[in-house]
Amino acid sequence: MTTVRINASDAVSIETSALIIGVHTTPEGPRPAPGGEGLDQALDGRLAEILTTMGFTGKAQEIVKIPTFGALPAPVAVAVGLGDAPQDGPGDNYDLENLRRAAGAAVRSLAGTASATLALPARTAAEAEAVALGGLLGAYDFTRYRTGGDRRQPVGELTVLSGAAGAEEAVAHAATLADSVTLVRDLVNTPPSDLWPARFAEIAQETGLEAGLSVEVLDEVRLKEDGYGGIVGVGQGSVNPPRLVRVAYTHPEATRKVAFVGKGITFDSGGLSLKPSASMDWMKSDMGGAGAVFGALVAIARLGLRVNAVGYLCLAENMPSGSAQRPSDVLHTYSGKTVEVLDTDAEGRLVLIDGIARAAEDEPDVIIDVATLTGAQIVALGWRTAGVMANDDALREEIVRIAGEQGEGAWGMPLPAELRKGLDSAVADIANLQPERWGSMLAAGIFLREFVPAGVRWAHVDMAGPAFNKGEPHGYTPKGGTGALTRTLVAVAERYTGNGTSAQAV
Repeated sequence: MTTVRINASDAVSIETSALIIGVHTTPEGPRPAPGGEGLDQALDGRLAEILTTMGFTGKAQEIVKIPTFGALPAPVAVAVGLGDAPQDGPGDNYDLENLRRAAGAAVRSLAGTASATLALPARTAAEAEAVALGGLLGAYDFTRYRTGGDRRQPVGELTVLSGAAGAEEAVAHAATLADSVTLVRDLVNTPPSDLWPARFAEIAQETGLEAGLSVEVLDEVRLKEDGYGGIVGVGQGSVNPPRLVRVAYTHPEATRKVAFVGKGITFDSGGLSLKPSASMDWMKSDMGGAGAVFGALVAIARLGLRVNAVGYLCLAENMPSGSAQRPSDVLHTYSGKTVEVLDTDAEGRLVLIDGIARAAEDEPDVIIDVATLTGAQIVALGWRTAGVMANDDALREEIVRIAGEQGEGAWGMPLPAELRKGLDSAVADIANLQPERWGSMLAAGIFLREFVPAGVRWAHVDMAGPAFNKGEPHGYTPKGGTGALTRTLVAVAERYTGNGTSAQAV
């Protein structure tokens, strides 16, 4: 695992395998950003000339490697583009997400390197944290199942150059966040043969207890006895029975409580409403919501936030078999309401409603569910932007804002009243699917809202696309599991402590 430390030394004197600097695009050509001036001096002021000769412009995340030929201890320098300089000049604050992505792209390019020093702009604690977090996330690679001896390992040690007040604490905060995102990425990338519901529950117990969480696991017997019909119904077709895991963190000085609920379908075949094969090969990622909830709770505990937090991991494997639930079955859910199952591939909402109803019993200030819920989210918003719906407009917009601050794309979506009629059932309280495909992301949110008790502030985040990157790596985002929304949930919890970046709770 990659480690990170802070150092206030000069960029050109530190012993390191590679030196990373930022470069801006200007009308006169590429110009080093704060932190990179030392390299220019070591190269006798010829850095811009060298970069221009190599065709480097400084556009965001552009990468070029330069041999230093003994001009400084690092044998190679990496220039990473930062785009235009802040409009108000060198003294203005940098966009933190731009720094995170630049650091991630640069560190990714150095796989197989023992160490790297990040001499990117880090004049404030926030900038130092952004550089550290981007570098750590960019260093990630999932190599558990690779046997090749020539496989290049990620950078082993990162050093962030900063003398800013509070930088050491900020970098430590980044390391904790990166550890949790790495945990979630590993869970999402693990094949379903090695991550079934009971195994996920075991990991939650092992890792959660080590982090200081209390962990309760309900097996299939308890789930049936206690009336969790949604989770039982989805999981009954698999030889790997379902689980509901409750993870909780308490702080003796906390006055507020947040509850997170995560969809944890460890593999989604669609059940009897079988998916086409082309839509099934990446369905190991359908537990990304539960992964994000668990990773967030681990980070909250390790950070010692002054807040009470509880997470529900709704775990099941959705498989077709003689014991699987059928279209037209009616489920008796934990809330007491009945649901007609029209499509067994609309299963995520069935496990979530049991988790939401149970979370409401904890009397939290807010419930946020996170799920890889609908393909319609990808159609509407693409692969990198989650949809946020809520029964409270201010809560929805606040979550969108918090996600944006973390660099996790999100967009507020409505819950149109006219779509509710499409969920009417002739035999039960509600159907799990509307007959028309139009607006189906919104209809899924409306379905979930039906199970939120009156007076409870609730939000739903559909991250079907952002949870898994099927394309090429970019910035600090790898191919495969991304760990999306983990950092957003931690930031939400920080708002409830009064010691986050904003003292105002959502």
